[in-house]
Amino acid sequence: MLRVLHVGKFYPPQMGGIETHLETLCSELRRSVDVKVLVAGGSVRRTESVEGIPVIRLQTLATVASTPFCKGMAAEIRQSKADLVHVHWPNPAAVLAYLRSGHRGPLIVTYHSDNVRHRFLGALFEPILHRFLGKSAAILVTSPQYSESSRILRRHRSRCHVVPLGIRVPEFARFDDRQVASLRQRYGSRILLAVGRLVYYKGFNYLIEAMSGVDGRLLIIGEGPLRAKLERLAADHGVHERVVFLGRVPDATPYYHACDVFVLPSIARSEAFGIVQLEAMAAGKPVINTRLDSGVPFVSLHDATGLTVPPGDPKALASAANRLLDDLELRSFYGEAGRVRVRTLFGVEPMASRTLEIYDSVMGRARPALYADVSGTSVPAR
Repeated sequence: MLRVLHVGKFYPPQMGGIETHLETLCSELRRSVDVKVLVAGGSVRRTESVEGIPVIRLQTLATVASTPFCKGMAAEIRQSKADLVHVHWPNPAAVLAYLRSGHRGPLIVTYHSDNVRHRFLGALFEPILHRFLGKSAAILVTSPQYSESSRILRRHRSRCHVVPLGIRVPEFARFDDRQVASLRQRYGSRILLAVGRLVYYKGFNYLIEAMSGVDGRLLIIGEGPLRAKLERLAADHGVHERVVFLGRVPDATPYYHACDVFVLPSIARSEAFGIVQLEAMAAGKPVINTRLDSGVPFVSLHDATGLTVPPGDPKALASAANRLLDDLELRSFYGEAGRVRVRTLFGVEPMASRTLEIYDSVMGRARPALYADVSGTSVPAR
């Protein structure tokens, strides 16, 4: 059986979009290949089994520019006996460790995002990143838009393959009527929902400002360094009673089903895909997202599965929210179109099948074609 080592920053229960993707992908891949995961841990190295997947959590020595640097990562890669190493970028520490490891098998890279925020450090690191990408047998990019718009990827276009992120759709389609009814009773009948870390590129400050002009209530699931600042902003705009910070919740699924509209107000290319959009679409909810030059508007299509507005525009967010909150028929149409789109293009099975095809290709193996073209944008006609 093919032995594959995935190298990421973190792995659940540490949460984030890449972490969620890594867990979902590895859980599906383990049906076909021998998967191990190498990530940062805490004060000591430890190995554990997470739902049957061996996860090595290394000792973290320091964190620089949101990147954990771990003791012995290069040695772990070298000694892993992996036939193929799959690195998830951005993660400069993993890049350096891989280059030091001397691994001789094929390298696969999932290119989740450019380095957007730390531009100076990113520019210094760029030659090393190009060297690393140049060693890859394949680069997996999560949307056609990101492949086309990334300056870094232009030099490596011939190695790029579009493999959209996927979710376990049935898990988000199922819900408990009593839980949903309880949430609707608690928060009202006009609910906006946003899910994500409370960090700058999520654009939650613009969404909170927009609530001054929205007849409804906003629920925000997530924690992060900007929570106190965002709470003050809600108070300053006089909407603190209609903006509820829920922090972490054990399961966001009931909230997806209880809400009327899901909002992803991100403002930077750091939001490369927005996997939470898929979760809301699987629950049959319309999405408001932003017109970024990333995969965000590729996931939920404007005037098909929701509405797309300019980033950083509170008035546009408020207008879109009011339009959807006031129009049940439009919400229902977008919600059903979203269900169809996520089932068709963004399930975990096609994501894993396409990944396995690429693994087999770089290893010189043959596998029957199992994956449909991802460039389509079809949705039900109105």
